[in-house]
Amino acid sequence: MSQRKVLECDVLIVGGGPAGLSVAGALPEDVSAIVIHQDKEIGKPVRTSGGSWLSDMQRLNIPQSLFQIIDTLDIFSDNQKTHLSFQEDRPVVLDVTGLYQWLGTKAEDRGVQIFCDTKFQTTQKTDDGRFETEVRSKAGGIEKVVSKYIVDASGVHCAVLRSLSLGPKPVRYGVGIEYEYALGANDPHRAVLFVGTDALSGYGWVFPTPDNRLRIGVGIIHPDTDLSPREMLEGFLKSSALKRYGMTVEGLVLQKNGGTIPSIPYDPKLVYGQVIRVGDSANFATPIVGEGIRICIEFGDLLGRKLGKSLLTGSSKHLLDYEAACQRAMARNYRVGVSANKRISSYGVADWDKSVARLDRLNERDVVALLKAEFSAKLVLRTLLGLLRSRTEKCLKRLGGHRQS
Repeated sequence: MSQRKVLECDVLIVGGGPAGLSVAGALPEDVSAIVIHQDKEIGKPVRTSGGSWLSDMQRLNIPQSLFQIIDTLDIFSDNQKTHLSFQEDRPVVLDVTGLYQWLGTKAEDRGVQIFCDTKFQTTQKTDDGRFETEVRSKAGGIEKVVSKYIVDASGVHCAVLRSLSLGPKPVRYGVGIEYEYALGANDPHRAVLFVGTDALSGYGWVFPTPDNRLRIGVGIIHPDTDLSPREMLEGFLKSSALKRYGMTVEGLVLQKNGGTIPSIPYDPKLVYGQVIRVGDSANFATPIVGEGIRICIEFGDLLGRKLGKSLLTGSSKHLLDYEAACQRAMARNYRVGVSANKRISSYGVADWDKSVARLDRLNERDVVALLKAEFSAKLVLRTLLGLLRSRTEKCLKRLGGHRQS
């Protein structure tokens, strides 16, 4: 009988997406780490539309070659439109594959071993306090990894947590389908979001990419609806909606993308002794538009640095610092955002028309904050006052009309 292929390391990271790779890239060089990734290569297939923000990419030192800057954004409902021409922060569309591979290269430069086409099976804690993790490698590279710590960066599957009976998969999640076409004559710095009939229980997008493509997609929430995002996207592409949005599609589909993200209330529990979760396993996707890459990179990097300190000192304090930092950054925003997400997932055409019309009355900074799900007390107050002012004006107009009649 052949001997099993067993590797040992300080940290095993399950998942080679932006969160797992950022953890790996931030670990000290004297910490041994292994990343196992189920796909054949990093960054493929693409499972996200790749929307983010210029200020965050600059703060995270992401090379400008890996994103496309958006100057204007149009938001359409069935009967309303809001136009945003950005003067301060700008949206960007990421080269998802290029970004993930850049993160992977950074991790490998620190000595991290990355095993692709390798699927997590199960893990258990042994008597000596370490973890024995069974994996299935199609390339035949490894069969077991023994580690001191294990990071669950497996995405919405929460594979490690479920294996150790520490938590379930999310019961509510977003599902997105996206087709890529040649950019053609479309403006490379203009993006579109659409809601209403063309994307019930969610929203749709038309994004130009850094490699001169056009991503067109639809995302919806399950189980709030049993609609198929693929059927919705196919119907949208056959309709005249793109013409109304001032865009065209040329040629055949170049690539099809699809993925899922959690859409649940924020859970502050991220550290379970020597097991830590990060990324979509920890619900790191904003509750309004499901943007998660920048959050995964920022807090994945933080976790890598805190893990290094925990290994050096033997203290769990540093990991609890990571948990507390995530809670400070996300808990309130997610509490407000998830409540809004649940409400708008049931919107009809008239509701979306009203919401898009309201956006037109907000300033640029407030719209950006809403899209990023950054709900400061001042923003919530200004939004409520704006709604109250709008309703008061309507009541006064009706009252004036009654008096004249």
